[in-house]
Amino acid sequence: MKSKIKTIIISMALFAVSIATNAQKGYNLDAKTSFSVFGTSTMHDWEMKSPSKTGTANLTVTDSKLADINSIDITLPAENIKSDKKSMDKVAYETLKTDKFKNMKYVLKSAEKVNETTWNLTGTYTIAGVSKVLKTQVKTSVVNGVVNIQGSNKITFTEFGMKSPTAMFGAIKTGEELTIKFNLNFN
Repeated sequence: MKSKIKTIIISMALFAVSIATNAQKGYNLDAKTSFSVFGTSTMHDWEMKSPSKTGTANLTVTDSKLADINSIDITLPAENIKSDKKSMDKVAYETLKTDKFKNMKYVLKSAEKVNETTWNLTGTYTIAGVSKVLKTQVKTSVVNGVVNIQGSNKITFTEFGMKSPTAMFGAIKTGEELTIKFNLNFN
């Protein structure tokens, strides 16, 4: 009788551990997350970074591997994206229409696993008040309980209802294409 009770208790404990390691869990972006926007101009290539962001994800991690991506929701305050030049920031905020649209957003619609570390994500980007569904291939890893998702998207100003910025009365022109790069850390 004693061994039967012991067996039942051990079985229940293993079952509980199994459920815990396969459970969906809510995650938040941590401080090591980075977002950058890269572009070109007739004068030089440029980069803007955002130190401020909020985001959540509902993920399933099994045996230290990402098993499912159920949701991702990220918000970036548009005026927190900065370059090395205040004049460039001002032009960027005008282009992003930050007087009307304070945030940029990403909301996951679906996720398809390609292999152990690669996923195809389909999500809605909202920039300057315009929403577009884009596909993104990302690389993932799980280290010490932190889920890392890295990827990039090429977009154009026109796709999001913006005009390529110019400066010095049109002498300096920004290229039409932009690259959004992200390195997300959820814990």
